[in-house]
Amino acid sequence: MRDGHSPSAGGLGGPKRPGPPVGPLARAHRDLRILWWVNAVDGLGSQASGLVLPLLLLELGHGPGTAGSLAGVAALTGVVLGPLLAIPADRGRRRRLMTWSAALAALATGALALACLGRPALWVVVSLALAERLCAVAYEAASRGALVHLAAIEELPRAAAGMQMGDQVSLIAGPALGGALFQLARPVPFLADALTYMAVALGVRAVRTPLDTPVPVPAPGPVSVPPPRAPSGTGTDADADTGRRATWTDRLGTARAGVVTVAASPVLRLVLVWTSTAGGALTLLFYTALFRLGGDARSAAAGLVLAAAGAAGLVGSLVAAPVVRRLGAARLLTLAAWLLPIPCASLVWAHGAIGWGAAFAGLSLLVPLITVVLSSVAVACTPVALQSRTASVLGSASALAAASAPALAGFLVTAGNLRTPALLCTALFAALAVYTQLRAPAVLRAGAAAAHTTAGTGDGRG
Repeated sequence: MRDGHSPSAGGLGGPKRPGPPVGPLARAHRDLRILWWVNAVDGLGSQASGLVLPLLLLELGHGPGTAGSLAGVAALTGVVLGPLLAIPADRGRRRRLMTWSAALAALATGALALACLGRPALWVVVSLALAERLCAVAYEAASRGALVHLAAIEELPRAAAGMQMGDQVSLIAGPALGGALFQLARPVPFLADALTYMAVALGVRAVRTPLDTPVPVPAPGPVSVPPPRAPSGTGTDADADTGRRATWTDRLGTARAGVVTVAASPVLRLVLVWTSTAGGALTLLFYTALFRLGGDARSAAAGLVLAAAGAAGLVGSLVAAPVVRRLGAARLLTLAAWLLPIPCASLVWAHGAIGWGAAFAGLSLLVPLITVVLSSVAVACTPVALQSRTASVLGSASALAAASAPALAGFLVTAGNLRTPALLCTALFAALAVYTQLRAPAVLRAGAAAAHTTAGTGDGRG
């Protein structure tokens, strides 16, 4: 399905396919649209219930510390289990893992909705919420490797932009929907989340393009006859121990394959630096905004900031793919990197919701452009059989960086003032811009050349 043309200097851009898609290509385009809708529906339900769960705990009489602890445990669950659950996804079980994890998540959230008809105990809420989170982590780990099977290299920016668009729509509409449903009745948002999970499971089943990487079959060779089994107590016990140790070594090697792949790839190291640094900085700024605007009684200040950021992020997602085609991946990433410190620095002088909303809108307009470039080059430069494991490693690193941001924001605001986090993040973004200027052009050109060479040999993608 790949054209086999030479890569452009920008990275992933290339000539368009002539004529309307036919055959397997048309099927892949249809399935890609299904994946976009599945991603949007999944995000909408998760954002809605994610807002409501702390409200439920508070309404049941538990303190903010309990809600915060549950959120922290859920985040760590994803960090720890994501790379492990990605192993079966990369080894031929992606579709089954996506389907069954979504179905089990629907069962858990449906049970939570039933429990909310009464006054559930804390252990019931925590157990069902963590069960849903475990299923969500399994789904996310498996779904990270699906995109490469539905889009050719030159189409990856468009495919990634569609996924990013769904994320932005869910960020805008999800919390508002969850709050409105919670006002109707306590179980309603969890029931809606269960329905979205069922829709996700059905959507995955509707994708007809194979999503699983074929398990490699050993090449035929001479048939070896196993040696006769010796009686117990002989030297074969040592051979069995050696075999068991080899098996565990193989399993450990499989588990750390994603880490090794990221460490060995200049492109993936670039993505790792960007996602962890920028993700932590943006989370730090978000919590600083909550600390600054949370007590503003004149208006829903924090809501205004989030709405402005979400709307700007949606615009950025809509224009991302055309801009990548026009400028190229390396040039767009470098340009966005140098623009990013400007709205961040404006937070030093921002006052009130309007100033913070304008600054966050500027940040959110640029972030989808960067996300589309990084996600598409990461998919293009990762071996097909390691897609989920590699993406889970990158996601876990970003989640770890973001997990420390709330506490750091509180410390900086308390020890210094509200300008301190903005100054720190501006310095981080400026350092990222310098790093990108020095590294990104050569790294992305080399990565694009390697990806197109791999595509030309028929790696099974697209």
